[in-house]
Amino acid sequence: MIRKHQNTFNTAHVFIDLLLAAGSYAVSYPVRFALFATQGRYLPFNDYMRYLWFIIPGYLVIFTAMGLYAPHRTRAFFKELWEIIKANAAGAVYILAMLYIVKEIDISRRFLFIFVVINLLADFLFMIVRRSVLHGLRRNGKNIKHVLLVGYSKTCEAYIERVMANPQWGYNVIGILDNVMEKGTKFKGVSVIGKTETLSSLLNPDKLDEVLITLKMDEYEVLGNIVNECEKSGVHTKFLPDYREFITTSAAVEDIDGLTAVNIRNVPLSQLGNRFVKRTFDIILSFIALVIAAIPMGIVALMIKLSSKGPVIYRQVRVGRHNKEFEMLKFRSMEVQTPDDEKKEWTTYNDPRVTKIGKFIRKTSIDELPQLFNVLKGDMSLVGPRPERPQFVEKFKEEIPRYNIKHQVRPGITGWAQVNGYRGD
Repeated sequence: MIRKHQNTFNTAHVFIDLLLAAGSYAVSYPVRFALFATQGRYLPFNDYMRYLWFIIPGYLVIFTAMGLYAPHRTRAFFKELWEIIKANAAGAVYILAMLYIVKEIDISRRFLFIFVVINLLADFLFMIVRRSVLHGLRRNGKNIKHVLLVGYSKTCEAYIERVMANPQWGYNVIGILDNVMEKGTKFKGVSVIGKTETLSSLLNPDKLDEVLITLKMDEYEVLGNIVNECEKSGVHTKFLPDYREFITTSAAVEDIDGLTAVNIRNVPLSQLGNRFVKRTFDIILSFIALVIAAIPMGIVALMIKLSSKGPVIYRQVRVGRHNKEFEMLKFRSMEVQTPDDEKKEWTTYNDPRVTKIGKFIRKTSIDELPQLFNVLKGDMSLVGPRPERPQFVEKFKEEIPRYNIKHQVRPGITGWAQVNGYRGD
């Protein structure tokens, strides 16, 4: 639901920030040398503008690291303003450091001061406009996050009170699941809609954005089952604890007006800056790898074509990020099979279906090289959990704890399991 639009909002936010930085930099030149002109030599406009090549990427990294692109729904106005001030101060230090490294002494320090001030004001005004627009949309029922509470407790009531008092946050509590309170019991207009055992029937990522676990302390024995159900579904889950026993050092903690919310699973690649860096890395390295491997891949393709009947490239449906299916490419290493035979089992050691050339390319992993095209397309990454076929995903998510977590990121050509010798069975 809301996550379908979240990436669009985040991308627009980043794009506007970078435009503001570039525009502030350009405007600072006439302000400095027209309004505050002084006698003496100074560099022309084009010489100043060429330094944007390191300023813009640097600001993207700094703003991301300072948390400016993390979720803002419950962030207080002055806290966000302080983060913008810190980010712009860090940006100023970064520019001065880069100019020192390239030994540029002719850039006016007064110009840089004017740029920092203008960019800070521009970011501040954009923050006001962005918050006003989003708050207005949420008060009118748009950009809403639909939340389910699991467990009726004092924490549950406190959360509902804060949500009701802050409609600009854009949260809609659809109901509470609890094993003690009777169905239909209401608090501030939010009803108990069933018991916790009905949770799995409500975990639809297309209708539910978030689950908040608000159990009482004496109900924590069912916490494990509830978390497992939530993680199997792929619905984002948070835990609002009564005490800190369940808060781990690796968990991402979020403040909701004095309440501590713990993201049960923190995925660093959910942050736009991290995704941008990894995607850039994937595109550049996969392109270089394809150029280097072009001739060997051509030779392998010819050998496959001459040694057995069937296509050179084998396409197989796999499950990728957010449980979306895609066609993964490989050099064909086995005899052509019917779709039904294909689904029966994995390839095993000394499998009779593997061709002679197939044994070699499988042993050397050359058969995986066409997946570089999957990386360029965006279905896969160079490094990540290996994708599996849909029928095995359905099987494993019930048998292997937290199996579906792997689908929160792009699958990879290789991953932790492969480099540690865990392949196939």
